[in-house]
Parts: sequence; structure tokens; C-alpha cells
Amino acid sequence: MSPTRPTRRPRTTTTPAAPGAAVRAAAARVVDAVLHHGRSLRAELGPALADIADPRDRALVEAIVFAVLRAPMRPAAALDAWMARPLPRRDVRVRALLMVGLAQLDPLGLPAHAAVAATVDAARLIGAPHHAKLVNAVLRRALREGLPPAEPGAHWPAWLRTRLAADWPGDADAIVAAHAVAPPLWLRVNRRQGERDAYARRLADAGITSFADPDAPDALRLDTPVPVAALPGFAEGEVSIQDASAQAVADALAPAPGARVLDACAAPGGKTAHLLERDTRTHVTAVDVDAARLSQVGDTLRRLRLDGARLVAADAADLDAWWDGIPFGAVLLDAPCSASGIVRRQPDVVLHRRESDLAALTALQARLLDALWTTLAPGGAFVYATCSVLRDENERQVAGFLARTPDAVPETLDARFGRESGVGRQVLPGERGRDGFFYARLRKA
Repeated sequence: MSPTRPTRRPRTTTTPAAPGAAVRAAAARVVDAVLHHGRSLRAELGPALADIADPRDRALVEAIVFAVLRAPMRPAAALDAWMARPLPRRDVRVRALLMVGLAQLDPLGLPAHAAVAATVDAARLIGAPHHAKLVNAVLRRALREGLPPAEPGAHWPAWLRTRLAADWPGDADAIVAAHAVAPPLWLRVNRRQGERDAYARRLADAGITSFADPDAPDALRLDTPVPVAALPGFAEGEVSIQDASAQAVADALAPAPGARVLDACAAPGGKTAHLLERDTRTHVTAVDVDAARLSQVGDTLRRLRLDGARLVAADAADLDAWWDGIPFGAVLLDAPCSASGIVRRQPDVVLHRRESDLAALTALQARLLDALWTTLAPGGAFVYATCSVLRDENERQVAGFLARTPDAVPETLDARFGRESGVGRQVLPGERGRDGFFYARLRKA
């Protein structure tokens, strides 16, 4: 009898995923969470990026996600036109991956072979290997035919389009179009550590082209964004990321040297830091209702090597909870708002914002204005700012405050702060490369 031979098990081999498949899978998970499950982009993107070690991969995930969410109707129109039957609800993550693949081809224009291969392999990483052939077929068709056209801003809610048309009848279409385009990267040079022109030369030495804005004395614009890790001296606090419209708030407030300043709704801390960079004698009380986000203010100040700030986690309108009764020489209220001026940076705003939210926001803005005005010393400056383009949150909000506040006197801001809008000034999205922003400066009589 011949000895029994052991049964040989067939070898199983796992084909390694194409380079970049994990990046596409991460982008698809974020897009799926935001588009199909109503999650916050900020809440989903941050943890996704934290799990990726290579800064180039982090930048690619971010670029893909934003390319999809700024104009989701383009890939959606292609899928609706090309697929005989829509994917069932259980496969919405595959739809998100298809949108990720299409966005890489148009508008990002990534190398086609690598984009297709990595996206096809990402189907396995998101638990849908049986859909790899579908992903490949759709992306190959996009390469042959290109994506069908879709109306810009078609995913915007009707109520917001109606309000834009009423508030800015000659500019509504331009506002929507500006939000579909990736913004430039704006830097704020820490003048405590160096001059703007010197930092621009350091960028040039690193192969990074920048442009100085004459109306923003600390700002440099990078039309081709780079990862934060590529910025010389970022970790040492020599420079920060902050849009020029947000930087202009410090110029609008222009507190007296050494003033006590209140920065209400301060997180994530860019404006507090800018005020401290401007004047070593300034002391800022930074208040925010969100303790977790307020911790980001502390992180920012430590990176920039700035002191002179008191951080308070509290409802800024609840004065008994945090104010010692000593008036401030200047008060900044960068108020919670619809964020309708920064949709290109927070594209989920138009996906999740409801018209009913606006009434709650305008009521909160009025409550903050009334409360914080009492903390301002006579003769002091008060700046009300929002990243909104809606007049109910901006010029009408300020007009209502002035009507009920006899000792509030409006002061004129010049054209650096945008076009006239009531007693304030409005920058519309994309103007001079900036975010949409409103500013009003008041003086306490």
C-alpha cells in the first residue's frame, strides 16, 4: 500500500492594490458620508486625513473630495446617463467611488491610467470587489466621451438661489460659479518673525510662486496651492493659512496700541493670532462656545509663539458666565452665519443648510450684537463680520441693530473692504481671489 500523500491546498494569491488605491478609497468614504448620509465635511475629512501618513496623499484626498463636492451634479449627470439602472441603496459607496473616479479625470485632469487603475482597485478596499468591472467600464467611457455638461450650482437649494437673485440680482450667477472653482491658497506672514517680502523670497527659493496683495499687508497668494508641509517655517510659526478676506478683519478693527480686545466666536483662532502678531502689547480675550474648537486656538497660538491671550469656553452672549465687567477697547464679532460666502471652502453648506436655519442664525446674531455691545468702552470700536453674502445676515442685521441702539455710530470703511452694502462693505466670492465676507465698523458714542 502506498503511503497517503497529504492533500495540497490550492495557493491563494492576493493581487496587490494599485498605488494610490487607498487614497481613492478614503476619498470615496468621505464623499459617501457627506453626500449620502448628511455628515459634516469637516467632521469626516479631518479624521480621514489623520490616518494618512504621506502629506502628498493627504493633499490628493482633499483635492478629490473637494472636486466632487463643489460640483457633484457633473459626475452625477454622467452616472445617470450611462447606467441603465441606478445602483441600489446598499451600494451608494460605489456611487461615491465612481464620482471620485470621474472627478480625477475632469476637473482634476490626473494621469488617466493611474487614476483608473487605482480607482478600480479601490472598489475592493471599500468592500465592493464585485463592482470593479463597473468602475472600470464607467471610467473608460468617460475617457472616450468626456463628461456630459451640467448646470453650475444645480445642486444648490432653490431657496438659496432665490435669495441670491434677490440680494445680488446682477451677481448671483457669478457667486455660484465662483463657488465651483478651487480657491487660491492665502498665507498670512507672522510679522513678529519676519517681513512679507523676505518670506516671499524664501518661497521662491523653494520653487513656490506667490503674489503680494497691496490691500492685505500680511498676505501672500498662491494660485497653485501646496501642502502645508511644503511651506518654509510653517511648523515654527512663521506663516499661517488664512484667506485675505479673513485677514482684513484686523484692518477693519484696527484697535489702539495696547488695547484690550474681545474676539467673540474666536475659534479656530486665526483672527486672535493676527491681532497679537500686529501688536505685542495687545491683550485678547478669545471666547467660543465650543470648548473643543477653542483648544485649536491654543494650538495655533503655541505654534505661532504668541502670548497675551485669555481663552474662555462660554456662550459669548451670556456675560455673567465669563465677563469681569471691565470694558474692552475693541470688540470683534465674527458671527455664526450661513457660510454662504465660503461655499468653495465648505461645499457641504449648500447640501445641508436649510432655509429654516437662517431665522435661527439671524436671531443668534442679534442676541450676540446686543450683549457684546455692552462690553465695549465708550469711544471703542466694534466690528461685526460674517462670511455670508446674504443681506439679512449682513446689512439688514446691522441696520436693525443701529435702529435699537442709540449710542452705536457707524464708521466708514474704504473700498479695500469691498463694495458698499448698507453701512458696511461686502466682498463677493472670488473677487480679488477672496472669500465672500461682510464687514461693518461701529463706534460707541
